[in-house]
Amino acid sequence: GLCAEMRACVGRDAPITIDQEGGRVQRLRAPIWTEWMPPLDFVAAAGARAAEAMYLRYRLIAAELNDLGIDSNCAPMVDIAGPQTHDFLRNRCYGTSPETVATLGRAAAEGMLAGGVLPVLKHIPGHGRASLDSHYDLPTVDAPHDALSAHDFAPFKALNDLPMGMTAHLVYSSLDDRPATLSPKVMQVIREEIGFDNLIMTDDISMKALQGSLTDLSRAALEAGCDVILHCNGSLDARREVAEAAGPMSFAAQTRALRALNTRIAPDELDIPAARAQLLTLVHGA
Repeated sequence: GLCAEMRACVGRDAPITIDQEGGRVQRLRAPIWTEWMPPLDFVAAAGARAAEAMYLRYRLIAAELNDLGIDSNCAPMVDIAGPQTHDFLRNRCYGTSPETVATLGRAAAEGMLAGGVLPVLKHIPGHGRASLDSHYDLPTVDAPHDALSAHDFAPFKALNDLPMGMTAHLVYSSLDDRPATLSPKVMQVIREEIGFDNLIMTDDISMKALQGSLTDLSRAALEAGCDVILHCNGSLDARREVAEAAGPMSFAAQTRALRALNTRIAPDELDIPAARAQLLTLVHGA
């Protein structure tokens, strides 16, 4: 999706954002672009060299995106897979421990940054415990705050320097009874406890986890502390409704947006055939 509100407020150089993780959410597909294994399968295939493989994977993704003029990708996804993780999310995860997920998330982010593509850290503050698909239902996580802080929040704390992040559409009952995207309390946890003070966009505001008009949802998300409203699926009229509800960026949001843009660099040199060959070696030809 295109973050139209961000582009309108900070100018034509604002990032064009796409979701190109691999697995179910990959937007650019074969035969023109690389068809990627789901991340969890990819990491398993790479084994002990998973961090190196993840860097190359996302450096190659960045090369394909950069060729199209796309300079932001909705990854890394550092939600932690667990026994209850819904199937829609599980194979998009990088691992089952905070340490592994943080390490691989850092490798993915560095690969994108080296290729001139801004990463988007998601789904803050952690979607791994959700047993429902937030595209259709609102998940509720009942874990206590201290357990969330020690486990789910840990990869986001480790990567809180990344330029942009995306919220999770779920309820953390120990924090608030409102979905995280619409919750000032959860946003305070993200900003203060997790320490993420860069630009935060909502997950797609049209997902069925959120109930209400696009106008009300957009305004509630901004009032909670989100900087940008992401709207991926809808008619032109629906997109106009979101843009009108969002209005101009606040000074704080625009400051974060410009700070994100300042982390974008020209891609480094990459021998693509050599990188692909090395990657195939790392994942045993999978």
